[in-house]
Amino acid sequence: MNFEFVTASRIIFGPGTVCQAGVLAWSVGRIPLIVTGRSTARAEPVRAALREKGLDGPVFPVGGEPTTDTVARAVEAARQNHCDMVIGVGGGSVMDAAKAAAAMLTNPGDILDYLEIAGRGRPLAQPSLPVIAVPTTAGTGSEVTRNAVLTSPELRIKVSLRSPYLLPHIALIDPELMMSMTPEVTAATGLDALSQLIEPFVSNKANAMADAFCREGLRRISRSLPRVCQNGDDEEARESMALAALMGGLALAAAGLGAVHGFASPIGGLFHAPHGAVCARLLPAVMSVNIQALKDRDVGSGALARYEEVARLLTGESRAAARDGIEWIERTVHALGIPPLAQSGLASSDFPVIIERAAAASSMRGNPIELRPAEMREILTRAL
Repeated sequence: MNFEFVTASRIIFGPGTVCQAGVLAWSVGRIPLIVTGRSTARAEPVRAALREKGLDGPVFPVGGEPTTDTVARAVEAARQNHCDMVIGVGGGSVMDAAKAAAAMLTNPGDILDYLEIAGRGRPLAQPSLPVIAVPTTAGTGSEVTRNAVLTSPELRIKVSLRSPYLLPHIALIDPELMMSMTPEVTAATGLDALSQLIEPFVSNKANAMADAFCREGLRRISRSLPRVCQNGDDEEARESMALAALMGGLALAAAGLGAVHGFASPIGGLFHAPHGAVCARLLPAVMSVNIQALKDRDVGSGALARYEEVARLLTGESRAAARDGIEWIERTVHALGIPPLAQSGLASSDFPVIIERAAAASSMRGNPIELRPAEMREILTRAL
């Protein structure tokens, strides 16, 4: 068993921990660039904690999924204000923008020099500015991962900036900051977390380190996601989802992802669709096609037994079969109102370019079996 596990230097979790933001920031710098989502008000608890230590800095809002242009503007704002650290307060898009900006503040050249696929793929040469990641959604786990997903508007593709230097210096996870999430955002981000717990568990890079995170995370999501979508004020469910999302980030750091995220990247680059919703529609289709492909071509694969275990963890039934787990996900996706991908503009005429790009995606390398073009097309057809 060979694996590598790298994550944030320090993880602080728990309700009320946001009050530590000022002390933590003081330990790494004096002038932060504060990267937020569209609503800068959600960063106010962090800014209040910073002001208690006499710290403050420019606020840079990210209105949607970050682009290469977004990062360039964030870098310019940080340089103009002589920032010596970056604090990201928001969802996965904010985390990714914050991490990418911190990297480009210490590395020369254009961001395209370092991007996978769309860029030149050069490794980052210098450590990033210190990043403090404060998530306000329970989904991507980006606060503990070493990549940042960005969109190239010119190429209409989502690609990764990837390096150990992107790992946040501190991940500060306070579930109380997630209490104001709408049911729609709660559902989409929660289903993204679900996919990031299933994919590492069945990955061809699965290992004991990731397994522990996946098993506990799946138990928590199965009992907490429906509850928190029905009642956003459920503090226990919010805390459980925050922890599950963190565990998903830790799991993918140790074991990678699979076809769900392999497809989600090109789809997200071509269409304005929330990442979590895209993953949710793809997940049961990918599971079904993967299982059949394994039965056809690799019946001895341990991933088949792992899909059975996923079903038991999600349903709580000791005799559940893999199909029961898929049906649990399908029912949950339907109950939470996640729309088919066709509502985002995806059509069968888009399949060839999506399949070509998905086949080249780094996430696809972790899928438990190499998918054939016809199988990839079937996944897209089912998710449409």
